[in-house]
Amino acid sequence: MILLYIIAGLLIIYSILILYYRAGWYELPAFNPGQEIAGIKISVIIPARNEAGNIGQLFASIQAQSYPAHLFEVIVVDDNSTDNTVEITKEFPFVKTIQLRIDNINSYKKKAIETGIAAAKGELIVTTDADCIVPVHWLKTIAAFKKETNAYFIAAPVVIDFKNSFLQIFQALDFLVLQGITAASVQKSIHNMCNGANLAYERKTFYDVSGFGGIDTIASGDDMLLMQKISRRFPGKLSYMLAKDAIVITQAAKTWKEFFNQRIRWASKATHYNDIKILSALLLVYFFNLGLFVLFIAGFWFHYLWLGFACIVFAKTIIEFVFIYPVANFFEKTSLLKWFLLFQPVHILYTVIAGGLGHFGSFEWKGRRVK
Repeated sequence: MILLYIIAGLLIIYSILILYYRAGWYELPAFNPGQEIAGIKISVIIPARNEAGNIGQLFASIQAQSYPAHLFEVIVVDDNSTDNTVEITKEFPFVKTIQLRIDNINSYKKKAIETGIAAAKGELIVTTDADCIVPVHWLKTIAAFKKETNAYFIAAPVVIDFKNSFLQIFQALDFLVLQGITAASVQKSIHNMCNGANLAYERKTFYDVSGFGGIDTIASGDDMLLMQKISRRFPGKLSYMLAKDAIVITQAAKTWKEFFNQRIRWASKATHYNDIKILSALLLVYFFNLGLFVLFIAGFWFHYLWLGFACIVFAKTIIEFVFIYPVANFFEKTSLLKWFLLFQPVHILYTVIAGGLGHFGSFEWKGRRVK
């Protein structure tokens, strides 16, 4: 019963946090770029490794941008690809390719981005991933937002492209929650969250905070750890851009192994956060889900605990649904919400596993074993 009371208490704190995120989401104004061209020179940096199956689609979507071609450049930094990624980039003359010839480091992606920025000519750096597709007004919207807000760092929306499989539907739902929290946390200045598939920041600001210096040995964190550095140096100069014209589409993991490796990689950077607010939020979420897992297991010995487990999970679902509905509506993914209750047990289990292994284990990324 003590365990049950503790988890019920965590539910109350967790619910307050989720409702606070909901308030943050509703405070965000939707952004529309209008017709005017901002005229900001942009450098799009794309780190890539073995992305032959995806990168052509990304280039085609960038080639179709409504932003004038003379105002942006595209730099791909190839990280020792063993497929024909480089050959595909050569089919697109507007793409500049740089070969990353470095080995035996722990963060290849940061080194790739750093290398691309060193060669960039634009005042605004925009990053995305090689497995993404960008909308036609992507760069136009980012430039307009930068001109209007003068934000030094811009986090922007990302959505998962999914097929009708259990794994991919689960990922799409989980990612919607993360996107909602990202937007709300930036708006409320609670803590810093973002996704490297859709980021923009000043080239000057990158160097003002010494780039990835001090975090370059950490496998993950090219997005959030950099955001943390910029937030400390330039408080109040970070913004979330809530714009449908800038939603980047990323690919879902195709296997459970790939999915867990991705989430463990994301979780691995948590111990390097210097912000007590995000650490507190992450610990609350982790121990709440761990408590639910322990409560379910304890029910094999004390069956009445299963009733408590069911009641708490149902209450958790309602609170999260109230938060996720407007987020799903913005991304036009409300059809996914019929799966929300069904996926609750899976979400609890994955949170416990990924959170634990992210701290204590290693993971595979792009064919490499890193920690």
